[in-house]
Parts: sequence; structure tokens; C-alpha cells
Amino acid sequence: MRGWTTVVVGLAIAFSFSILATDQVALPKKLYRGKVVLVTEALKRRGVKASTEELKNQVVLETENELIPILPDWRGRAFFQDERLRDRDVELIGFIRPGLPYLSVLSVYTFDDEGHRTYTDYWCDVCSIPMYELKPCDCCQEEIRLRFERQELPKEFRENKKATPISK
Repeated sequence: MRGWTTVVVGLAIAFSFSILATDQVALPKKLYRGKVVLVTEALKRRGVKASTEELKNQVVLETENELIPILPDWRGRAFFQDERLRDRDVELIGFIRPGLPYLSVLSVYTFDDEGHRTYTDYWCDVCSIPMYELKPCDCCQEEIRLRFERQELPKEFRENKKATPISK
């Protein structure tokens, strides 16, 4: 029995180190364009029947050619919480980890009514700090607001011709 315990503990430790190593390796960031929508709506548009109950709160980036699930992490969680960020053209900077289908979002850009690109986050007017999901301010616990600031993409993404925005 002790031999199996040693093997199981050894495998657990090795797995933990492999996760840490993946988190510490800089994965290449890419620009993704499309609309973040509820997966149930995207599947319906594509003629796919699926149980809506199990998928009801899931969001995906809908591009011209694919559906990319959004990871509900520190930055992606806002798309699950705030419907104002869905069903609009977006440019997302992020990465997809090897072996996983989820997009880890690092930066969110939306477009205003005039078509100007805006960096999008949340802002606490009391503490003057940015936030990345819809919740009370981490500092003062007051309400925060959705903030749109006109801003260009970072230099390394300005000439990306591979992705094209979609509008429906």
C-alpha cells in the first residue's frame, strides 16, 4: 500500500509542477476579433440543437469561422457578469493554453457608436483604480462603473490582418 501512496503523491507533485511551469511560461498573445455572445445563441444561429440549461451562462467569442469559449478568469469573468459587454464588436488580446479550448483574455477593446476603438474596463471614481470585473471596489467597496477610453491597440497588434471583425 505504501508503494502506491508514493506513486500517487509523486504523480500529484509532478502534475502540480507542470501546471506551475505552464503558468510561468509566456504564452504568445494574439488578437481575436468578433462578438462575445451567449453560446446558446451562437449555436442556435449555426443550426445546432443543444440543451440550453447546461450552457445557459456560457459565453464564447463568435468570429466569422469559429466559436472560442472564454475562460471566466480575472479578465474574462466580466463577459459572464455584464451583458453590456456582450453582442458588440470586440477586439480581445489574449492567449489559448496548449490542450485547452479556452481564451484567456488579457485586454478588452470595444467600439463606441461612432466606431472608435475603446479600451474597456471598470473604474472606481472614489479610489481612482481600474477593476476588471463587475463587483464593488476592492478598496472602498463602493460601486464601480464601466469605463470606455479611446485607445489604439498596442503596437504589436496594429497590423494584424488575419482576423476580421464581424457585424450581424
